[in-house]
Amino acid sequence: MKNIGIDVKPPTKSCNDKFCPFHGSLSVRGRILEGKAVGIKARDMAIIEREYLQYIKKYMRYEKRRSKIHAHLPPCLGVKEGDSVKIAECRPLAKTISFVVVEKLGG
Repeated sequence: MKNIGIDVKPPTKSCNDKFCPFHGSLSVRGRILEGKAVGIKARDMAIIEREYLQYIKKYMRYEKRRSKIHAHLPPCLGVKEGDSVKIAECRPLAKTISFVVVEKLGG
């Protein structure tokens, strides 16, 4: 298992996924975000939903917004639907996938 350069807890299981940052050759860079896994129906892919506050200048208030990010899901992490996860930016792996799940935070 290799050090990916971020302070995350490494997985206990191992995998043969070439796009796994711990056991494969994928490097991570850029943004690190947290969100909730809302869909993991596709093979090796998860849909991560994150909520954030957007400031509206006219009304001097904040509004809640949500965005969905597609991320690669290594099989060694064992993430289920509804879990909180941490994702990190990587090179583009598919048309819509530029993030990879690096840590399972909880249920």
